[in-house]
Amino acid sequence: MSNIDEQKFGTTLQACGFECTAAEVPPSAPSVAKAIQLVAGMEVEPTSSIDATNQGAQEELDRQWHEKAGPVLTTPGAGEFFILAPGSGGADIGWIAVRDTVGSGLPSRVSAVTGSHEFVALSADGRILCAVSEEEDEYWIVVRSLS
Repeated sequence: MSNIDEQKFGTTLQACGFECTAAEVPPSAPSVAKAIQLVAGMEVEPTSSIDATNQGAQEELDRQWHEKAGPVLTTPGAGEFFILAPGSGGADIGWIAVRDTVGSGLPSRVSAVTGSHEFVALSADGRILCAVSEEEDEYWIVVRSLS
């Protein structure tokens, strides 16, 4: 990230429990626009959906994220992947290499900082897209293989 980007999004990323790394985005990584289309387009079906109106929905979202996306998003033990900076304007920056320094409750951590559970992540090898979106009264987890 440039100095301006670090000033704008560094605090947000850090508050979400991320440490920026120097990893290079793989050449096979989709563009930001393509990634968003792949996880939020009209034809997208969720890997998992949670009724957002239920008591405990946020905890269930965290649990299912850890179960469905966690194993395919990060290299075991490394916790590293790419993310579009959560919050307004984050997609304009592009993929940011991060390490998750906390390891659990990622959707809740993003929501606590940005006011929304939504974010898009890419595995370190550029082969798996994972996202959380809010669709009417549901939270969706989307996991898509790009290979």
